[in-house]
Amino acid sequence: MAETPPTAPHGSQLKRLMALAEDRPPLRTAVIHPVDELSIAGAVEAGRCCLIEPVLIGPRSRILEAARSAELDIGGLELIDAEHSHEAARKACELAARGGAEALMKGALHTDELLEAVVAPGSGLRTDRRMSHVFVLDVPGYPRPLLISDAAINIAPDLTAKRDIVQNAIDCARAMGMSEPRVAILAAVETVNPQMVSTLDAAALCKMADRGQIVGGVLDGPLAFDNAVSVEAARTKGIRSPVAGLADILIVPDIEAGNMLAKQLFYLSNAQSAGVVMGARVPIILTSRSDPEMSRLASCALAVLVRQHRPTKYLR
Repeated sequence: MAETPPTAPHGSQLKRLMALAEDRPPLRTAVIHPVDELSIAGAVEAGRCCLIEPVLIGPRSRILEAARSAELDIGGLELIDAEHSHEAARKACELAARGGAEALMKGALHTDELLEAVVAPGSGLRTDRRMSHVFVLDVPGYPRPLLISDAAINIAPDLTAKRDIVQNAIDCARAMGMSEPRVAILAAVETVNPQMVSTLDAAALCKMADRGQIVGGVLDGPLAFDNAVSVEAARTKGIRSPVAGLADILIVPDIEAGNMLAKQLFYLSNAQSAGVVMGARVPIILTSRSDPEMSRLASCALAVLVRQHRPTKYLR
């Protein structure tokens, strides 16, 4: 089992994302309902950094008022009027479906409202993949980017959904330049227990990878969290694996586990994050009101990389 590399400086993983996107053309992005200072400022700053080319969609008067409150000049940005957030989400999907936008970015509306428009019949943005969210975390003390999926969309995914969640996460990692990311399928224990569905799913996902139903990464599981991220813990338990202790991607059993894991790393370990929704025809940038500027910009950079990476084909 390989030794853990030296710890990278805090923040370096998100800066690396930004650097990877530096020489790429900005992504024409439909910014949906940016009617508060945070969402309009995030879109304008990402545009100033040449990560995106914002197209603001929402009630014109409220967008202009938000820009005035934030003391921002948006005179040079395209603005598409929409009566309310539902109409803004619908118009953004229509724009992306006909090629007028290469990404969607959440403004001041609920995530559910945005995703409902994306998955609606006739939106033109659905694919044969289940959509899933991927966090890319810079965790102090961890020597590489750590991807977590899915902590935001799929509540209690079955095995078929988990297959897509894993493939989406692998595709995201490969878009970031990881040629063969190491994927740890998490459970509470590292052995298969017929009474714990998460361990059965983990074992099945690993076999699906053996059969070409998941491609582009190296899978192992079930693995407990300590065995996934600590070489010492894996060695102590006698686990021999190319993934144990060296995981690039953590696949959680359900949204509760993923949400709690990600937020614990944010608030107790001072982790920084970027995030993107995979599985639609265009990447979807989901930002939170509590996200700092670096997270918002890194999420845009991640969308740039994902948009230019072709999704991996696998056996269904």
